[in-house]
Amino acid sequence: MNADHTLVITRVFDAPRPLVFNAWIDPAQAAQWWGPKGLTTVSNAMDVRVGGEWRRAMRSPDGTEHWSRGIYREIAPPERLVFTFRWERGGAAGHGPETIVTIILTELGDGRTELMLRQEGFATVEGRDDHRGGWSSALDGLADYLATHVN
Repeated sequence: MNADHTLVITRVFDAPRPLVFNAWIDPAQAAQWWGPKGLTTVSNAMDVRVGGEWRRAMRSPDGTEHWSRGIYREIAPPERLVFTFRWERGGAAGHGPETIVTIILTELGDGRTELMLRQEGFATVEGRDDHRGGWSSALDGLADYLATHVN
């Protein structure tokens, strides 16, 4: 895949790896942090198994709904999660028909976890950059969520 059409984001969370992983695979938890700031998750169906589908709707303050979906390709708790991602409606231009998202979690010690998110297959650099902003904002939300759930 074209490196210019691949997004990589690395973040460190003050939470143990199993807690971070579960926030990605538990529908109730994912609904609390998923999506860019200002959007609210209004529907969150997740069949977390290889070959299972996820489907999610986020609503913006103006009422616009953004629907996305994908298929889980790999689930290796608590270190790796791979799924496809595509917009059904309301998504960003330049995204392409489908991308692949890989989440790798590395235990850093002292209860901290490094997350590496890789999303590949964007149709354009602009689509990639649009998702950089969305994922960065969502990961901020994940950090806030985890901060309230770490013992």
